[in-house]
Formats: sequence, structure tokens, C-alpha cells
Amino acid sequence: MSSTTLVVLDLVGIFVFAISGALVAVRRDLDIFGVLVLAGTTGLGGGFLRDVLIGAAPPTALADWRYLMVPVGAGLVTFAFHGAVGRVERLITVFDAFGLALFCVTGSLKALNYGLDPVPAALLGMVTAIGGGIARDLLAGRVPEVFRGELYATPALAGATVVVVLDLLDQPTLVMAAAGAGVCLVWRLLALRLHWRAPMPAGPANV
Repeated sequence: MSSTTLVVLDLVGIFVFAISGALVAVRRDLDIFGVLVLAGTTGLGGGFLRDVLIGAAPPTALADWRYLMVPVGAGLVTFAFHGAVGRVERLITVFDAFGLALFCVTGSLKALNYGLDPVPAALLGMVTAIGGGIARDLLAGRVPEVFRGELYATPALAGATVVVVLDLLDQPTLVMAAAGAGVCLVWRLLALRLHWRAPMPAGPANV
């Protein structure tokens, strides 16, 4: 898989994530600056955190202008046409699943390339995929979706784990990427379709 292909897929994933962040901002009645901040945070947050943790300086989001312009464009589109964007939110959720699958793969691959061991590389793949959404929800003043029963982090961790296992088996990068993304994507789409949820505490909280 060429670096150009990875960049293109990365930017597509950032665009979709940024739209979801911008929608949250619009529904929280934030102004255009707030919309752009949440769009950028959602699209770039996970990759930014990963790069900081592995010492990839400067982070890609700051070194490549395209990584900044894509969430800005997504934020402006959502701000101007949020009614139409909101009506196709179900489709955006499906694309979001593709972005999740892509980011868990690219995150773990970059961590491996920087010499991390398999376990931290898989964890950083998951962080890349879910970090932006967590930052978005915290800025919007709500409990992150990944903590509310959504099967979101688990598929991302599973996909990243597939990548690092296949790396240990010396499989080609394309095979690693396809298998890891496939596991994450299928799991996430099935969870959406069948309403799978993570286990929650039984009974009322004793507080």
C-alpha cells in the first residue's frame, strides 16, 4: 500500500470524523469557531495524541497543511448545511465505522514503525481511532460515547491487535491493513445493525 493511498484514506477518515464533531457542536448551539474547534478535535485528536506519545515530532497534523484544511472544510460544510448533513447522519455513522477501521490500522502501523512492542502498538492503534471522539465529547460537556456502552473501542482494539499479530508473523503490510480493518469494520457494523452493547452495571447505582 503506497504512502499516497494511506494519506488519501487518512484524510477521508478525518473528514468523516470532523463532520460528526461539527454536528455535535451545531446541536450544542456553538458558534462557527466552536464548530471548527470540535471538527478539528474530532478529526485530528487521535492521531495527534498518538504522534505525541511515540515522539513523532512535529505531529502530522501540524506538518502537513492538508491535515488542517480537511477538518476546516468539513466544519464549514456542516455549519452551512447542517440540516442536510443531519438528515444523512445514519450514512455518516457507516462512514464513521470505515474511519474507525482505517485509523486503528494506521495508528498501530505507525507505532510499530517507531519501534513499539506489539501490546503498546495495539493500544495506540485504538487510541488513534477513538481519541478524537473522546476529546470531542469532553469539550462538548458530555460523557464520551465509548464509556456509555457503545461497542466502539473494542472493535478498534481488535483490529489493531490483528495488525500487530500479523506483523509478528511477517505478513505484508497490505494483508495486515486489510485484515485489521476488516475485523474492526465488520464488528462495528454488526454492533450498529444488531444493537450490540458492552456490559453495563446491573441494578441502580449505590450512590
